[in-house]
Amino acid sequence: MLIDTHAHLDEQAFDVDRDEILKRAADAGVEHILTIGINATTSRAAVELAERYAMVSAVVGIQPNYVAEIKPGDWELIEELAVHPQVVGIGETGLDRYWDYAPIELQQEFFDRHLELSRRVSKPFVVHCREAEADVVEQLRLASAVGPLNGVMHSFCGDSDVAAACLEMGMHISFAGMVTYKKNDHLRAVAARVPHDRLLVETDSPYLSPVPLRGKRNESANIVYTARCLAEQTDLSFEKLAAVTTANSRRLFSLP
Repeated sequence: MLIDTHAHLDEQAFDVDRDEILKRAADAGVEHILTIGINATTSRAAVELAERYAMVSAVVGIQPNYVAEIKPGDWELIEELAVHPQVVGIGETGLDRYWDYAPIELQQEFFDRHLELSRRVSKPFVVHCREAEADVVEQLRLASAVGPLNGVMHSFCGDSDVAAACLEMGMHISFAGMVTYKKNDHLRAVAARVPHDRLLVETDSPYLSPVPLRGKRNESANIVYTARCLAEQTDLSFEKLAAVTTANSRRLFSLP
């Protein structure tokens, strides 16, 4: 059995067949899916999906590319949703220098807000990082001086030094479909060195479809391709890789 630790089930791309997507996921051996908020609206939608489907839990937050669009009351809603029993994590948060949608200073402010909220409600945080690895590591180091970190680097695409720094601070590392892409030998090499007890797997669906489905709409059932790739890199059987990542996911997100 597998756990997809990062999906966006509220996306419009899933509106036509969401029930079928969840059935295909279950048939593929996916026992649980975390659906992730990127703003106040999608965080509320994530909670509603978690209330509707037993195999779904929610993570709520405001993704860095959306922090400049926050309206009055949005952050207060995130704080309110954070204590909901179907919410198992805070995020996605982090930093993004690839898109120029929000000033980096504002992103950093809300990254800190999410980290503080994570500590306050005792739920792990989920980090988005795109072309901002040095900044993220620096901010996590500052946060680690306040107390132990409890979070995951989602859809990891950094190098071995970034991975080592995050692991040293207690973070988990999650890999999505990019680890299967032919050009990403460096990313597979990073995955091979992640301690088994810190390794997670995800889809980031409907994005980042793994090989051999690259370019198509992604969904949670496709996590098996990424998991098989990770199994090869870590010298684990597929069954052992599934068991390890599922146990890690349950422990990190306090899943049953």
